[in-house]
Formats: sequence, structure tokens, C-alpha cells
Amino acid sequence: MISRKTMAQNLNKLPQITVAFWLMKITATTLGETGGDWLSMTMNVGYLMSTLAFLTLFVIALGAQLMSGKHHPFLYWTVIVATSTAGTTMSDYMDRTLGLGYAKGAAILITILLCMLAAWRLAVGNISVDNIITRKAEAFYWITILFSNTLGTALGDFLADDSGLGFLNSWLLITGVLAVILLASFFTKINRVLLFWMAFILTRPFGATFGDLMTKSHEKGGFDLGTSYTSLLLLVILLVLIQFSYSKKRPQN
Repeated sequence: MISRKTMAQNLNKLPQITVAFWLMKITATTLGETGGDWLSMTMNVGYLMSTLAFLTLFVIALGAQLMSGKHHPFLYWTVIVATSTAGTTMSDYMDRTLGLGYAKGAAILITILLCMLAAWRLAVGNISVDNIITRKAEAFYWITILFSNTLGTALGDFLADDSGLGFLNSWLLITGVLAVILLASFFTKINRVLLFWMAFILTRPFGATFGDLMTKSHEKGGFDLGTSYTSLLLLVILLVLIQFSYSKKRPQN
């Protein structure tokens, strides 16, 4: 007979949390920053229309993800990229167009994110990503990710602009915090679910500041690579990572 644990693993449509997962997550969230800026700023579509476009992509991809019966790597990472690009333009719309500012925008988003995690915990019983086998839990998972990626943009912009750290120093600061979380996962007994969500949330401002560092002009402290070429490069890297990561471990049915 198939064990309950094996059945749960087969029903779980989310990827295993491995080094490859974190590499793909960082690449996808960095792509979200550069891709969002490419449409809203480089193509001059604007924050509101770009947000509507990316949210439409998110809804379509999420619908397909929720209706699927198993883990589909390219579909899963399409939803991740959609949350990241939508999060970028949503944050910029709140902070710049609506004039909330980075600090106030980040505070609002932190509150929403904590409320989402609390609601998920109350509705499902836990916020672990190791055993998400119901559509209710998966819906909470994706909505939480959407707001965490939106928060990440606001937090990254706050550190880079309002704090005066600049893109490079902000990226180094977040990298240092992520390194501390990594060490804590190996050498402390801090709750692993808490550490996961801390790392998951912080990879977004990591990607936001790194994306800005690559694309912004020299005058603003960036490398001036441009959003178009940087987004294309990151997309290729993500596709290669997905193909390489999954090609050798997906069992044949």
C-alpha cells in the first residue's frame, strides 16, 4: 500500500525546497523587478496599466496552477514571475503614483502580509509549505507570495533611496541578513517555517535591489545595463535553471 506520506508528496504541487529552488527564486524575483520596470518605465506603459497587465497574467497562470493535478515546473515558475512583476508595479503605483512613499507603503504591506499569514494559519492550521495538498492552502500560499513580493519592492526601494544606502549597499545588507538566516537554519533550533518565510520574503528585496543595481544609470549608482537586456538574460537563466533542475529528477509515470 502507498503510505499517507507518499500520497501527500504526490499531491503536493509545489517544488522541494533545495538550493536549486532558492537560485530559481532569486532569479525569478530579480526578473520581476527588471521586467516590471521594463514595461512600466522603459516602455512607458505606466504603473497602473502595467499592474493590470501583470495581474491578468497572474490570475490566468494561478487559475491553471490551482486546476492542475500535479507539479508543473514551468507553470509554477510562471506564477512566481507573475507575482514578482505584479508586485513591482503594484508597489511602485502605491509608493509613487498614489504618493504614499516607500516607508508608508512598506508598513501597509507588512501589515497585510502578517494578516495573510495569520489568516492562513487560522484557516489551515499551519503555514508550512512542505505539505500543501488543498486548494485552500495553495490559494493562501499564492496570495501571500503576491503580497510578499509587493512588499519586497517597497522595502528594497526604501533601503536604496530613503535610507541613503544606495543599490549596492542595500543589496549587500540584505545579502548579509540572508546569510545570517542560512546560518541559523544550520546551527540553531529556530522554527524552520519561520526561517523559510523570512528568507522567502527577503529574497524579493534582494532581487529588487540587485535588479536596480544592474539596470539603473551610473549617475544613480547602477551598472546601466538596461531593463530590456537584463530581463532577457534573467529569463534565459531561469529557463536553463528550470530545465537543468527538473530534467534529472522527475520520475517517469
